[in-house]
Amino acid sequence: MTSAPTAGLYPSMLSAPGLVEPVPRRVRASLTGTTVLDTTRAVYVWEWAGYPQFYIPAEDVTTATLTPSGPDQDDAQGTFHPVDLRVGETTVVNAGRHYVISTLPGVTGTVRFRWEVMDCWFEEDEEVFVHPRNPYTRVDALRSSRPVRVEVDGRVVAESQATVMVFETGLPTRYYFDRHAVDFTALTPSGTVTACPYKGVTSDYWSVTSRGALQEDLAWSYAFPTRQLLAIAGLVAFYNEKVDLVVDGRPQPRPVSPFS
Repeated sequence: MTSAPTAGLYPSMLSAPGLVEPVPRRVRASLTGTTVLDTTRAVYVWEWAGYPQFYIPAEDVTTATLTPSGPDQDDAQGTFHPVDLRVGETTVVNAGRHYVISTLPGVTGTVRFRWEVMDCWFEEDEEVFVHPRNPYTRVDALRSSRPVRVEVDGRVVAESQATVMVFETGLPTRYYFDRHAVDFTALTPSGTVTACPYKGVTSDYWSVTSRGALQEDLAWSYAFPTRQLLAIAGLVAFYNEKVDLVVDGRPQPRPVSPFS
């Protein structure tokens, strides 16, 4: 299987919508302190190429009540009825889709919950954020001595020959700078918080003031990333899509990213 490079900048995703694969990990999710589901029989279903969703066998939803909340509907995965989820005194309307029939292997009889319905999700004993981790995605943090410079409207806001480069399938390379290499006089703290299945939850965000205008949320940091990405702890990265980036003395084109 081949595909065209993503604007010649980084590898694209190769998983096609409709792909179904077994999940070899224990999957759990909880709501209001109650474990709603606990299974080793989940399946990954790619609804689009970027990443999969968990489809959970209905019989492994053991401490909650699923109630049909509307007529059967059809989508690319099969025929389902929407369900409400009740845990104790808490009811979540339209919490997910219970598939009564599907041509996809392993999907009939499963429930696809909306991720945000649950307070937290776990793969084995590690919390996962935003969506399931794609088993076909690599995320590598590599130290590099290549010179990297970040500019905003001609102003240098970060420059270093000792960055940590993060290579993640389907995303542009991210360049993480030691804080002494960042001009914090140009940065204004922001209250924004984002999360990543591979890196964890951000601890800091900054906007950049340039030519009298505030450009929001151009930089971020993870104080406590996941153990696989410990090399970026406390470092600062900038959105390639929103700044001017120079690597090895060569200006880089701004990529169009499908993810933040």
